[in-house]
Amino acid sequence: MELIKTKTHINFVGMMKYAISMSLTVIIIGIASLIWHGGPNYGIDFAGGTLIQIKFQNDIHADKIRAAFKTIGFEGSIIQSYGPKEFIVRTAESESNAKDLTARVDGMLASAFGSGAYEIRRIEMVGPKVGKDLTRKAIMAIIFSWIGILIYVGVRFEFRYALGGIIALVHDILITITFLSLFDKEFDLNIVAALLTIVGYSINDTIVVFDRIRENARNNTRQTLFEIINVSVNQTLSRTILTSLTVFIVLLVLFFFGGSVIHDFTFALLVGVVVGTYSSIFIASPIVLLFEKVKPNTLKGKI
Repeated sequence: MELIKTKTHINFVGMMKYAISMSLTVIIIGIASLIWHGGPNYGIDFAGGTLIQIKFQNDIHADKIRAAFKTIGFEGSIIQSYGPKEFIVRTAESESNAKDLTARVDGMLASAFGSGAYEIRRIEMVGPKVGKDLTRKAIMAIIFSWIGILIYVGVRFEFRYALGGIIALVHDILITITFLSLFDKEFDLNIVAALLTIVGYSINDTIVVFDRIRENARNNTRQTLFEIINVSVNQTLSRTILTSLTVFIVLLVLFFFGGSVIHDFTFALLVGVVVGTYSSIFIASPIVLLFEKVKPNTLKGKI
């Protein structure tokens, strides 16, 4: 199935400077946003503390909930609306005994709002040491995924292709984090899973383009690398758009109807799919051309 039936002749490589400038601008905005927010909005998985999800029978003001939690020593609790009459309470306080904490919270809520006026849906606790360990492991997981892809693409193609693919992946992660910061989304293990999914999706799309470049380089020995890359990207454009569009539609449905639990996860994937498609076309392949200009190599017959 072809979404674009006519043969296109879009000069994608010619737009490389504009694409790189736009990407750098977005990344700089992301860095500024992170500085403004004092870093990522770490969830309980990384920051440590306690998360309590409560569903009330009647409308309750957040200030009343905050005041109630102060009575059990949870000072400075962050109260977030999680849906109709539902709230998430975040606090830096944590206890080693989950049963004791549940009993304390249940007793406090019963005293403040009355028995049966609420439902404690979940209580999660993460100690500060565990949070730091999870942060380190999450960063290592992303870095190791990059290293593995660098080795795989380097062996299957050439180092210049591996370099282009990795730069595109770093680009995708940075821009996704930019949007997470701009919209003040919580950075937790679900987001790490989303980032790793984006890495896999993006490199798959990029390898399809790289494979067509290699095929065209063998069959068209008189064309320059600039021309080969442009032809290859145009030839795979229909497949790229069709694949990305179907994935995007599914994620869009999950974003609006999947519930609040996976809302941030699907938001990250929505951004990642768009950015991953963009980088496969405008970032990964042009980086190969830039590397060729810096360190020329005999391309014909090798890729």
